[in-house]
Amino acid sequence: MKLSRLVPIAAVACALALSACANTVRGAGKDVKSTVNAVEDTVR
Repeated sequence: MKLSRLVPIAAVACALALSACANTVRGAGKDVKSTVNAVEDTVR
């Protein structure tokens, strides 16, 4: 496969992987925030 065809395919694959990671990180952040809120409510 020529390099000129491989570069756009690799760029799209990287973009999809990064967008999936961003969604996972956002979800983890929401989970941590929920846990902190639950702990704070329990302490009160």
